[in-house]
Amino acid sequence: MSVDATDVFGYAEALAPAARDKLRALRALLEERARPHLSEWWERAESPAHLRTELAALRLEDDPALLGDDGELDPLYVGFKHFEFARFDMSIGTLYGGQVGMFRTVVRRGGSAEQVARWDPRIPSFDLTGCFALTEPAHGSDVAQGLETTAVREGDHWRITGHKRWIGNAALSDVMLVVAKDDADGRAKVFLVPREAAGVTVTDISGKISLRMVRNGDIVLSDVRVPESDRLQRIDSFRDLSAILAQLRYVVAWNSAGLQAAAYEAALAYALRREQFGRPIGGFQLVQEKLARMLGNATAALAVAVRLTERQRAGAMREEDAALVKMWTADRARETVALAREVCGGEGIRVDTDVARLFADAEALYTFEGTHEMNALIVGRAVTGLSAFTR
Repeated sequence: MSVDATDVFGYAEALAPAARDKLRALRALLEERARPHLSEWWERAESPAHLRTELAALRLEDDPALLGDDGELDPLYVGFKHFEFARFDMSIGTLYGGQVGMFRTVVRRGGSAEQVARWDPRIPSFDLTGCFALTEPAHGSDVAQGLETTAVREGDHWRITGHKRWIGNAALSDVMLVVAKDDADGRAKVFLVPREAAGVTVTDISGKISLRMVRNGDIVLSDVRVPESDRLQRIDSFRDLSAILAQLRYVVAWNSAGLQAAAYEAALAYALRREQFGRPIGGFQLVQEKLARMLGNATAALAVAVRLTERQRAGAMREEDAALVKMWTADRARETVALAREVCGGEGIRVDTDVARLFADAEALYTFEGTHEMNALIVGRAVTGLSAFTR
């Protein structure tokens, strides 16, 4: 498989043939079924939820040819899958990845054997759709200690009350994995809550400039009753949940690499077709310098994504490794999309060139999965042995 000019060192060559074929099929589907409508969807902030059926049909997650002896996907394949989605559009990547990545991983790692057997087979096909509800209006970076959504045990049921915000795919999900604080012991628990359960209200967040096609939800839970059988049995604290989420931390680097690859490719295509002073602007020195910097950023981001994935596969990825990579690649993504905007001039603020969409989406990437500042403090604590976090 070729990742065009953005995989300068040929990292994709390490993928198994079945994985390369699957990623080609993914790229072909996105180009054929989504590319012609991408700008209008983005401008209207419309989620192409209908694509889930077609994406599920590709069997990107459960094709036996992709699974190792342990029944798991190769993390390198998972990384390049995220790369392909981000290289095309991060909103569509969230539409798919929020389901088979975040939602499925928490179910598989946090549920009992019986719960996994009951729910997991229905997730890759989107027969059971779900989202992960952790962030709250007043708590993002400090949600581990500031969790305000509560769960009160009442016999064989729980009563959940609280407010969640910025939950991707909320309005498109059958169920929501809601993180709440056990009123009895103060520890985090996770519950499978039907979106249409009594006491649940989901409202789309409007007015976004980033990830406009993602239906981020504002969720209010008022005395929602959930049976004990729908509480994920292997999560009994925020530490348990964090250990599960840590398994997904390497993915954000692939999102950054894919976004930068897309910005570089869009700017290059524009530079080759746009003429000024009688020739393509791609022939001008200053434009070439910008393109070279963009390619350098994209190449470096992909390189560290691959290395972080290797450490993840070996069970050697540390918290500070993921924090450093997220902080640095997201920062470089901001520079890369800004350079792409410069190359495209006035046309760079129009959706049709792709650059404006990528420019805006880089801002969401910069913030989610830990802000620049929070990741910097994690790295700082690791290198100095001194914690700068407030207590």
